[in-house]
Amino acid sequence: MAGNRRRVVVTGIGAVTPLGVGVKATWEALLQGRSGVGEITLYDHSKHSVHIAGEVKNWDASQHMDKREAKHFDRFTQFAVCAAAEAIADSKLDLSKEDARRIGVVIGTGIGGITTIEEQKERLMERGPDRVTPFLIPMLMGNAASAHVSIQHKLKGPNFCVVTACAAGAQSVGEALRVIQRGEADAMVCGGSEAAITPLGMAGFANMKALSKHNEEPQKASRPFDLNRDGFVMGEGAGVIVIEELDRALKRDAKIYCELVGYGQSGDGHHITAPCADGDGGIRAMTAALHDAGLRPEDVDYINAHGTSTPYNDKIETLAIKQVFGAHARKLAVNSTKSMTGHTLGAAGGVEAVVSVLAVTEDKIHPTINLEHPDPECDLDYVKEGSRDLRVRAALSNSLGFGGHNATLAFAKLKL
Repeated sequence: MAGNRRRVVVTGIGAVTPLGVGVKATWEALLQGRSGVGEITLYDHSKHSVHIAGEVKNWDASQHMDKREAKHFDRFTQFAVCAAAEAIADSKLDLSKEDARRIGVVIGTGIGGITTIEEQKERLMERGPDRVTPFLIPMLMGNAASAHVSIQHKLKGPNFCVVTACAAGAQSVGEALRVIQRGEADAMVCGGSEAAITPLGMAGFANMKALSKHNEEPQKASRPFDLNRDGFVMGEGAGVIVIEELDRALKRDAKIYCELVGYGQSGDGHHITAPCADGDGGIRAMTAALHDAGLRPEDVDYINAHGTSTPYNDKIETLAIKQVFGAHARKLAVNSTKSMTGHTLGAAGGVEAVVSVLAVTEDKIHPTINLEHPDPECDLDYVKEGSRDLRVRAALSNSLGFGGHNATLAFAKLKL
């Protein structure tokens, strides 16, 4: 960790999740241990093997943005625009008085505009090429969410999109941190967004045996670290945070949630979907984040695990945590937000960054629900008994993506 580098703090948070639109609704549901998973309503699932997902309920984009503009946004972009607006409002940045060239945007995604792709392919086949919307390309682009957030708020700083599957949201936050540390911007709007609950998306994940088929009990289907877990539950949504350089945040008397103190990343170089059996990628990402933050393992009180509810991920992530933290691993509170939201893919790192920020700020840890039959190979404290009051000095948030992309973020209480 460089001693003289720019320090970066979190000053705004926003979320759209299966638990509710907005941070307040999402956080309250998490602390109550309430699942957002249910039967799919977005399309006719009768011919599919998987009938459940974590949908954003009763979504009406016109309540959160201009109705005419929303029609030209894919669902994942709508979520991102909504979450970013909440985060920016929460930060109380007066953008009319800021230098827009010094504020940037990084919004990641794993899948991008798959809803638009499917809808327009159907229109092409049924009505011909002349009926395909001229907005097709701008709607399906993976960078559309980041672009539209910058356009909505006239932000002209660094603007890009990270596409690294399930690690995209976390890497977006980490890369935004680096942008500020390098002095290329003073504030960044960053996170992830996803909306892949579509017939094609769900069929693809189901046929590769990645999804849970606990159709009869949707709210119990996502069961991270449980012996009977059989795959993840697809979720959707967005998580966005505003980060800025410490001195400027103090100067404008901003509300500071906590400090973003570290970021670590690694590549498995192993398999397109399966993680390394020895947990090497996760080990190196967590170790790098700790080193970057200047934290010792014993300084960390909480880990927001990737915790997907798949047989391999949960036991390998547990192994990695034990390798990095040694005896201290038994003293950590570890939980999985995905037990209630499902796996929001490229949005997960953004959503879980918001959750980690709140854990550090409020000293509260939400439970991991549905952990009824603990896996002997998953033997850490997963906060299964309900939400917990716990002083959180520092927290890690893990995101481990298909393709072997691993990212860990480190948050800590601000010390001046």
